[in-house]
Amino acid sequence: MVKHWRVDREEKYEIVEKWFLKDLEMIDGKEADTDNPYFDMHFHKVYNMEAYSCASKYTFARTLNKLNEMYLKKDFKIVNFDDTYLNDDSIWSSSNRDFLVVMRVCFYASNLLCLSYVSPS
Repeated sequence: MVKHWRVDREEKYEIVEKWFLKDLEMIDGKEADTDNPYFDMHFHKVYNMEAYSCASKYTFARTLNKLNEMYLKKDFKIVNFDDTYLNDDSIWSSSNRDFLVVMRVCFYASNLLCLSYVSPS
């Protein structure tokens, strides 16, 4: 974990805490169906974390999962995350996830609009 602050125009970073991926037991996204940046990392102790955004929370979880697959191959739990956004092979997966989420909402809204124009027989 890195602490970030600014002194005048200079940005400072300080390593506050380090964890090893091999010690991580689970990442809990708390609520899969809401847009929130909060999650818990379960080591020997549970750490409550806040990401910059919900998209960055998912990117962080995907990154840890990929690192685990590449190097450790251990049983690694990711809970309370929407699987659609965790899988890289998903149609909604890209480096600009916020835009794609808006596109998905617009797609559903346009379908509802089209359905509202259908007159009953």
